[in-house]
Amino acid sequence: MKNVLIIGCGLLGSSLVKRIAKKKLAKKIFIFEKSKKNISKIKRLKLPGTLVNKLQEVVAKSNLIIFCTPMSEYKKMILRLNNNFNSKQIITDVGSSKIESSEIIKRNLKKKISWIQSHPIAGSEVSGPEHGKENLFENKWCVLIKNKKINMKHLKFLNSFWKKMGSKTVIMNAERHDKIFSITSHLPHLIAYNLVKSAQDFEKKQKYDLIKYSAGGLRDFSRIAASNEIMWRDIFFHNRKNVSSAIDIFIKNLESFKTDINLKNNKSILKKLIQTKKVRSKIIKLKQDVNKPDFGRD
Repeated sequence: MKNVLIIGCGLLGSSLVKRIAKKKLAKKIFIFEKSKKNISKIKRLKLPGTLVNKLQEVVAKSNLIIFCTPMSEYKKMILRLNNNFNSKQIITDVGSSKIESSEIIKRNLKKKISWIQSHPIAGSEVSGPEHGKENLFENKWCVLIKNKKINMKHLKFLNSFWKKMGSKTVIMNAERHDKIFSITSHLPHLIAYNLVKSAQDFEKKQKYDLIKYSAGGLRDFSRIAASNEIMWRDIFFHNRKNVSSAIDIFIKNLESFKTDINLKNNKSILKKLIQTKKVRSKIIKLKQDVNKPDFGRD
């Protein structure tokens, strides 16, 4: 591969730059970032890529283009760059929901241009180029979205590319992807934001200084709730139908727990608690986490 262009250089973008450079997967890495704050960080970090100002000129020279921007930026960027794309290029992205973003791409992208969506499951609560890691994608899943008119040659290339990033790859359609991640990722983040907000509301109402007494539960939820707010707003909005369904399931189960607690229903609540513990064992068995207390922190 001659040239790769990373559009948006935060956590994932900078991690891609570092990995591509280390593995020598491209002769030249172009970086486009519109945030002045991030640009100064990229320069200070001396990332192994070339910062560009004239995006349109670089797009035409690039073999692989990776969108690492918030999903709310896709339409604007596509319309800006449509005349510079060509049919030999491969375009992908790293967005966390796919149904609505695929519709945006379908409606606005010029015909015969190959955009195959990716979702590397390798995020973090921190954002910005200073947090990029060369091994961020190591042994993490990357989902590739397959639609009816996909270019199979390009899909094969992209599958190989993500494996070189260190990822384990899986191919599925957008509908299945968004349903799965509404439960495994989107709902947990929403719960974390809501729990921290509940703690803030409780502290304000009761006038208790409770945050300094944060136990492990609130502390760990606060880590998740520290994630980038623009990114998560876009995820919630773009996958709103599935997230709403997931919220309904959560509310139903929460009401069931509330009933068991109020009625002191020992048998029912113990059954729930024992059953849910099995998920943790399965996650460890699948090597999605380590079997250490306190999430492996010292």
